[in-house]
Amino acid sequence: MFVVCGEALWDLYGSDKGEGLSFDARIGGSPFNVAVGLARLDQEAALFTGLSTDLLGEKLFAALKTEGVETGFLLRSSRRTTLSLVTLGKDGSPSYAFYGDGAADRAVNLSDLPVFSRDIWGVHAGSFSLVTEPIGTSLLSLLGREAGERLVTLDPNVRLNVEPDLALWRERLDAFLPTTDLVKVSEEDLGLLYPSAPPAETAERWRAAGATLVVVTYGREGAEAFGSFGRVSVKGSEVDVVDTVGAGDSFMAALIAGLAERSTKSREALSRLRRDEVEALIAFATEAAGITCGRRGADPPRRAELGAAASQDG
Repeated sequence: MFVVCGEALWDLYGSDKGEGLSFDARIGGSPFNVAVGLARLDQEAALFTGLSTDLLGEKLFAALKTEGVETGFLLRSSRRTTLSLVTLGKDGSPSYAFYGDGAADRAVNLSDLPVFSRDIWGVHAGSFSLVTEPIGTSLLSLLGREAGERLVTLDPNVRLNVEPDLALWRERLDAFLPTTDLVKVSEEDLGLLYPSAPPAETAERWRAAGATLVVVTYGREGAEAFGSFGRVSVKGSEVDVVDTVGAGDSFMAALIAGLAERSTKSREALSRLRRDEVEALIAFATEAAGITCGRRGADPPRRAELGAAASQDG
């Protein structure tokens, strides 16, 4: 089983109705999406987060059960559910306004950290749960504890509307990197974090800091990976974009699922991947992200929707 850690929320898409607004509410939150994405790709997945017992939290809980995501690590409380107001640009790219101070998914303390059984082979963390408190400090402790014992993956997924201090994001990333085996990051996030540094330079610096594999996504242009094999690039999928909400999360879920299909479930196994294996893995993840872009909201694909198995070479 793979455990995903971080926020669970509702994305609200507003429509102008003259004097008022109407909202299309969709389940979201980057870690939530990754957990669902893994389950849809036929991988055993669990979500570790705080989840409200309010109406919205109960809907999130029901969705996890329906998708087959393990709910045993959830911390239920009466705190509110985080809301995200989503505005889409002409190209389908989203901007967010978050309402989550004091919400359940941020209220994860060091004393709440679970003890993992032997069947759990990996842990993922990402997005604003890395920098909001107390969950940020708690996840840093959790990944530090699990480093070397299980495969650890990370996606910064920078959200300045939640935490505008880029220096804090950089500081926290620097703290997480020594615990991390695989980092997935978007070109957009790298532009925010290190505007004067080429992606390849940052990727190699992160590898020197501890990451074995760094994957950079470029939207329609595809993605590239950096590791002991050198540098591998894969072109993006041709797709009619509805919006790009959740595309990065589908990519992340497919990366993890692809590794599982290859039985690459440790840092050592990750370091042994060949160039052709990495290329197939990135192509698999790119295809998954492209399918999500063709849908409204964070709607990751199921395994049957994707092409050749990630376990096949070439």
